[in-house]
Amino acid sequence: MSNERIALVTGANQGIGFQVAKELVANGWTGLVGARDSEKGQAAAAKIGKGAVFVPLDVTDAGSIAEAADRIRTEHGRLDLLVNNAAISRPPHAGDLALADHMKTMSAATISLHDMRTIWETNVFAVVAITQAMLPLLRAAPAARIVNVGSGAGSLTLNADPAFPYRHMYSPGYAGSKTAMNAVTLSFAIELETEGIRVNAVSPGFTATNLNNFEGMESLEDGAREVVRVALLEGDTRSGAFTAWENAPIPW
Repeated sequence: MSNERIALVTGANQGIGFQVAKELVANGWTGLVGARDSEKGQAAAAKIGKGAVFVPLDVTDAGSIAEAADRIRTEHGRLDLLVNNAAISRPPHAGDLALADHMKTMSAATISLHDMRTIWETNVFAVVAITQAMLPLLRAAPAARIVNVGSGAGSLTLNADPAFPYRHMYSPGYAGSKTAMNAVTLSFAIELETEGIRVNAVSPGFTATNLNNFEGMESLEDGAREVVRVALLEGDTRSGAFTAWENAPIPW
């Protein structure tokens, strides 16, 4: 088996996904830049440079997921790391609303089921679909990892505390989808623990990205560093953890 280490990062044409792929490549990995838009994906891989490879991947399209898995199998034979990063905070029709205005349409009393399904399709169901599709490739690696990019905004424990400063933003939309993703993460962690595949969730914090209309307060480098730290862990490390930088536990 080749010593080459292969990582697939979804939604890697911009934001935290791009930064994670960039840092993995800088650490000697082959970074598969998963992106739906070919032009943007190719540009991102070119910007990262040698070691980055664009892989067409629409996380909400079963055919696209299958094609990506087939390509990785043919070209690499295995997958050492899967970073489920692709996510949306609002449906496409919402445009570039300020975060406060966006939240007015996303509350439990106002969110449409169509918008909720759209968000969950990318943030929850796609995580399950991609992980299932990539499992044979992960199982072919000697010490595979799955890192799901979550959010402290999805923590039920934190949001149940009246003192939590972001509690007013909890809704069935983005935050609720991250709660569901936590359940998906823990489910895979439990199922795969006897196989040696480590599955963890990481919160990048309130990072300035398109996800929040660039209203976040942390840089891409700061947002990506816990994802990269967990991705690069070696040995028989913990599975089923939810952390922020640096290894700070977040309650589910």
